Amino acid sequence: MKHRFVLFCIVAALGIAADAQQERARAMADVHVMTLDPGHFHAALVQKEMYAGVDPRVDVFAPLGNDLYEHLKRIDGFNRRADRPTTWDEEVHASSDYFERMLREHPGNLVVISGRNRGKIDRVLASVRSGLHVLADKPWILGSDDLPKLEASLAEADQRGVVAYDIMTERFEITSILQRELVNDPAVFGEMTRGTEAEPAVYMESVHNLMKVVAGAPNIRPPWFFDIGEQGEGFNDIGTHLVDLVQWTLFPEQPIDYRADVRVLSAQRWPTWIPEADFRRVTNEPRFPEGLAASVKDGRLEYYCNTLVSYALRGVHAKLSVIWDWEAPPGSGDTHFAFYRGTRARIEVRQTKADRYQPELYVIPANAASGAEVRAAVQAKLQSLQSQYAGVAVEQRGGELHVVIPDTYRLGHEAHFAQVTTGFLGYLRDRRTLPAWERPNMLAKYYVTTKGTELSRESPAHAAPRLAPK
Repeated sequence: MKHRFVLFCIVAALGIAADAQQERARAMADVHVMTLDPGHFHAALVQKEMYAGVDPRVDVFAPLGNDLYEHLKRIDGFNRRADRPTTWDEEVHASSDYFERMLREHPGNLVVISGRNRGKIDRVLASVRSGLHVLADKPWILGSDDLPKLEASLAEADQRGVVAYDIMTERFEITSILQRELVNDPAVFGEMTRGTEAEPAVYMESVHNLMKVVAGAPNIRPPWFFDIGEQGEGFNDIGTHLVDLVQWTLFPEQPIDYRADVRVLSAQRWPTWIPEADFRRVTNEPRFPEGLAASVKDGRLEYYCNTLVSYALRGVHAKLSVIWDWEAPPGSGDTHFAFYRGTRARIEVRQTKADRYQPELYVIPANAASGAEVRAAVQAKLQSLQSQYAGVAVEQRGGELHVVIPDTYRLGHEAHFAQVTTGFLGYLRDRRTLPAWERPNMLAKYYVTTKGTELSRESPAHAAPRLAPK
């Protein structure tokens, strides 16, 4: 009854009669959003900003419960903030048959899906078959046996003229954008090395934290988040971003055929152990739920969320490590370490204490003799980017080159959701602008994440070394 009453209060606050400006926005809107079972905070981050031509009314279809409550709290927070408050008007349709009801009532033309991952592809496919555009958070699938459903969803979207798109925020991180530019400049990078499984040409290490602050408040995770059958493992989830970045960086705007271009070579996994007291803190639940009992040992949850996967993409060896820690050190947060090795230089993104845990981009010449030439090439490349990224520059730091990035381009992870959504809305309004390579590359991405996860389960658990500098 408590949740039911609080939900009523939040919905009442969100549903206050719209003013004249909001009514005009509704009249001009061509996009009407529906949110489906928002069990993950990414669903709310899509609505952290307003968008031209998007109806401020959003229809939310979900079961009554804490996931819905937390989602509405976040939207209410965006509406009440002092700086650029939003004006979303949430219309809640809470019922046990929420999905069937959404398909039947169809009040919008776009559905946002971010929550439980088991069965997500079935909801995507059914939505597309109903003629809906879909903006869905990763991961869409957890196992390789669902690849045919993913392929069917994308084919159905093509046939019906709608857009089914997943939220790849890391393409909008400025260090990843500039890393891609430098990797694809032969004067800076040279040729891509192929590497080996032991010494890869591409390495990424992504560390996330289970206890964190989102939109200014502690992020309370639902208990099902810790059920790997429901949420997936680390490489199922965060691995989608890493695999996407490798393809996007090495072969920009080129289609990848996972049947011919990809070989998954090896994988390993290991757990993060969560004591019951920490579980209570991150979920607000009094104890471990019965559904997790098989994974509880000596009062701690054995949570398999860490994975290391080695694979080859068109002969280039990549090694990707996904790690979930409990909580970040003071002043830090989630961190990303990534390098690409070329014949002239290594292009590296890292987050260290020396850089105040801010992502920074470095160019390390392959040898000291070519240092001056590589620096001149980096300067020339950055100069060519001034119309897009005014103020980016290079400075010498010992034997390395540091790319200086103005703060105006450092928007942060939460802001990237609005950037993804803005691009998606452009595709929705003119489907011809959706790049043809997105479809095959999405299949390739999920082939690697599912096969890598499955391969990791075939060996005894053992932790991989961390290579990221501190």
